[in-house]
Amino acid sequence: MKVSKWMSPVLFVVIIMLTMPAYGFMGGKFKDEVEKEKGAVKLTREVMKGGYDVVTAEELKGWIDAGKDMVIVDTMPYEKSYKKNHVPGAVQFLFPIPEMAAWDTNETAGKTEADYQALLGADKDKPLVIYCGFVKCTRSHNGAMWAKKLGYKNVYRFAGGIYAWKGMDYPVGKED
Repeated sequence: MKVSKWMSPVLFVVIIMLTMPAYGFMGGKFKDEVEKEKGAVKLTREVMKGGYDVVTAEELKGWIDAGKDMVIVDTMPYEKSYKKNHVPGAVQFLFPIPEMAAWDTNETAGKTEADYQALLGADKDKPLVIYCGFVKCTRSHNGAMWAKKLGYKNVYRFAGGIYAWKGMDYPVGKED
């Protein structure tokens, strides 16, 4: 009988110890999902507000491999980012991180709307792909939103940016 008196508490403690990691894992899983949801909703709202479309790294790589005629714009700082890593064939045009409701040459390294339009070209139907560093970065939102404001029709935001591109192990362009 003495064995059964201590066996119940020990068995209880063992069960608790074995199930606690599962509770912790599930709790983390649920919290991770909340963060994913926040990011997804934020991106969706930006896309809806900007009136542009989105493209994945895999789709963009397919377009490049197929020789699709498009303009790819990297909205990251030239020295700190574009010069070191960019999607092959991309041109650089700096946009700020906070939403740029009005054109601000202080935020675009002194460049104007006309400079951006000249970079994008005269063909308003040509596909444009705008990207920055990663999904949470909103430089690409600003670039895509302004392309739409300037009358371009086929505007895509590559939301995963250079991080997603490198995450797929795709080759990057570099400036010497």
